Amino acid sequence: MNTDRSEEKPMESANEQSSQLFYHGTKANLKPGDLLEPGFNSNYGQRKKASFVYLTATLDAATWGAELAQGEGPGRIYIVEPTGPVEDDPNLTDKKFPGNPTRSYRSRSPLRVRGEVTDWQGHPPEQLNAMKENLERLKAQGIEAIDE
Repeated sequence: MNTDRSEEKPMESANEQSSQLFYHGTKANLKPGDLLEPGFNSNYGQRKKASFVYLTATLDAATWGAELAQGEGPGRIYIVEPTGPVEDDPNLTDKKFPGNPTRSYRSRSPLRVRGEVTDWQGHPPEQLNAMKENLERLKAQGIEAIDE
């Protein structure tokens, strides 16, 4: 595993990044000012300790995160602010969606919670079930959904 932060490339200039709205979907109960940090178990695959924290600029991708997160309680979507460099999430951009249309990113630095989106709607049950079945199939085949 490479832990050299010098390879983490900012996605855009600091001014553009600060004006961008980012989201994080989870089941954690957080409040404004809390930090989301790497080091917790991933929601996917073998649930290994995550080296990154993930964020997105689309409500749809954050909805998937909230719906698929491990844990008890309802899914939640937070508005977050990166505290350090952000890079494209290669788990999606390199493998599934070249060019990053999901606008999914990751960072080794914490994300600061700025607020919560409370009026989001989940995916239709059949779409959510199909996604969960696909993730279970990958897990059974020993395929990691997250490559860190």
